[in-house]
This record gives sequence, C-alpha cells and structure tokens, in this order.
Amino acid sequence: MADDKLYKAEYMGAGTFLISKPKRKTTKTRQTKLKNPQRGARR
Repeated sequence: MADDKLYKAEYMGAGTFLISKPKRKTTKTRQTKLKNPQRGARR
C-alpha cells in the first residue's frame, strides 16, 4: 500500500517510461476548484 503512494519511473525501453505518482488529496482538489472556477461556466 505504501509503495502505491511513491513517485516512481519505470523504464520500458526505447525512451518510454511508465510514471506513477500519488493521487491528490481531496482537500487540495477542492481548494483548487474554489480558487480556479471553470472558465465559461456562467455563460
């Protein structure tokens, strides 16, 4: 489970990488939504 929450880049070959990173916290996503409302929403 803890392995899931780490930044990790896996080299697949031929310049291809599989990058995994932790998901954003729900509080953070909520704050960004409040600060940056969707463009053109009121139109």
